[in-house]
Amino acid sequence: MKQIDRRQIGIKWKMFAILIMFVALIGLTIWIFQIQMLNYFYQHAKFDELDDISNTIIANIAEPDVLEEKVVYYGENHYMDIWVFSVQGNSLNEMVRVNGSADAFMPFLTKRMPVFYEKALKNEGRYIAMISRDHYNSSLELRVFKDNMGSSDAYPIINNRVGNVNAIFVKIHNTENDQYVIVQKADFTPVQAIVNTLKNQFITTGIALILFALLFSTIMSKFITNPIIKMNEAAKKLARGEYDTDFSGSGYREINELSDTLNYAATELSKNDRLQKDLISNISHDLRTPLTMIKGYSEVMRDIPGENTPENVQVIIDETARLTSLVNDMLDLSKIQSGARIPEFREFCFTDMVRETLTRYEKLILQDGYKIEFVADGDVNVMADSGMILQVVYNLINNAINYTGEDKHVLVKQSIYQGRVRLSVTDTGEGIPEDAIPYIWDRYYKVDKVHRRATVGTGLGLSIVKSILETHNASYGVESTIDKGSTFWFELNVFDSAGLDY
Repeated sequence: MKQIDRRQIGIKWKMFAILIMFVALIGLTIWIFQIQMLNYFYQHAKFDELDDISNTIIANIAEPDVLEEKVVYYGENHYMDIWVFSVQGNSLNEMVRVNGSADAFMPFLTKRMPVFYEKALKNEGRYIAMISRDHYNSSLELRVFKDNMGSSDAYPIINNRVGNVNAIFVKIHNTENDQYVIVQKADFTPVQAIVNTLKNQFITTGIALILFALLFSTIMSKFITNPIIKMNEAAKKLARGEYDTDFSGSGYREINELSDTLNYAATELSKNDRLQKDLISNISHDLRTPLTMIKGYSEVMRDIPGENTPENVQVIIDETARLTSLVNDMLDLSKIQSGARIPEFREFCFTDMVRETLTRYEKLILQDGYKIEFVADGDVNVMADSGMILQVVYNLINNAINYTGEDKHVLVKQSIYQGRVRLSVTDTGEGIPEDAIPYIWDRYYKVDKVHRRATVGTGLGLSIVKSILETHNASYGVESTIDKGSTFWFELNVFDSAGLDY
């Protein structure tokens, strides 16, 4: 077994690391967008609000009553000062004014309107300035922190450490005959205190999230690893050959599916282990028998004078042929199942092939009294590998001879229906129990679990039949009745003279 590296990180700490990275990513996002850029977003929102209000005022500037109503509404509800002027020559004529902020500096700013107007004219009709509320004085001097001169589309964002500030938002509106100026003053609330509060909350929240990630990863790792640990221990038992091991999983669909798969694998491994043991037992028996007889007769012929007879030589030849047949069958089965032997399809007369196969049993019929009957409802052609199909027919007949009853009767029947030809081979033996039928195609599977030496064949016949028929995509099966016998059959498509399968 491969040595486990104890230095490898476990699920618990991997989950903790992943959660910490996730928390760090979320924290970094919050830090950047909700704390560091809070002032930026706040000032942008305020400037967008001022821009929208000026556009609404411009839309109603031709209707004095509606205009005054709108200006009063926005001034009082948004706590801002608003001026609307019409331009006559170089003079600004006030149309509407509202002191929505209720501070005492509106007259002071009103005197600055010509300056704001001149700056807006120089800046493509739009001027924005951030001014200090602490520097209004009688000399009309204002401390301007930042404005948008030279960039009519920009908002002059200032940092959040500046104290009380106002934004002056000036927009010039031109019609065919007139020019208007809309000026708004809005208070910008310092957000540094809010930022400091959020930073303190962020640190506390970050520590809490790290502790929660550690606790969560510990709990979740136990839920995940406990069933895996149990299945790992069960897998070790399975590796030692304890195939009755139970893989129990719970809690997660994937764990349940894995446990079901491992339980199925254990069951199949148990079947394969039993089959392997049966295979070794049976094949060793079949190999040992001819080898023992060859060795025994050879020693007799060597050591005993007069035993070098044709009969003894024939026994050695027969057992050698049987040993060769067994090895060849094993090689054939391995080649077919591994895909090394590929069918070579060609048209041939299926009925003639069966007739020729039955001629091989004439000696058996004469010497041992077997009766092999062939019934066909006409000659038929198929498209298949003739050598492989011959092997199928030969093995099915051998199987029937091995297991037929005391009457030694075997019926081979060919029937044609709906474009298919079926060949069935029936014996009169003891039959096969229903629960054993699915396994009879396996190598060396024995219904009665008692090994008997076949009269003809090697014991691998049905496995070869199954493999060959599956390479031809042919249907096959068996029907059996206890104490009455069994019928093995397979079907192929009929091949017509035009070269087409029905």
